[in-house]
Amino acid sequence: MGTMQKIIGEMADAVGSDAGLDGSLKLDFGDEGSVLIDGKSVPNKVADGAGRAADCTIAMSLDTYGRMLARELDPTLAYMEGKLRVRGDMSIAMKLAPLIQRAAPTRP
Repeated sequence: MGTMQKIIGEMADAVGSDAGLDGSLKLDFGDEGSVLIDGKSVPNKVADGAGRAADCTIAMSLDTYGRMLARELDPTLAYMEGKLRVRGDMSIAMKLAPLIQRAAPTRP
């Protein structure tokens, strides 16, 4: 399974039928690809984000995403340190942290 498919699966599990985004959120990993969370559809959908627009786009490296998933880096701190960039609706971006927490593997 490719990296983007793995992330799509993780985020689909975290989103469930309703992520509470009230909009669309795109996670942009640059040349590696992107993931689109459609919080407007019922139920919400998570898919490849290539060539698709979103209400909010968050650009970051796969390393930053992995560190947030491992709970080694807080999304708010990542933003303040410039490790992720936000374009569009900031209120949707603020809902990323709970999604990351739900997508993170359970700690032993």
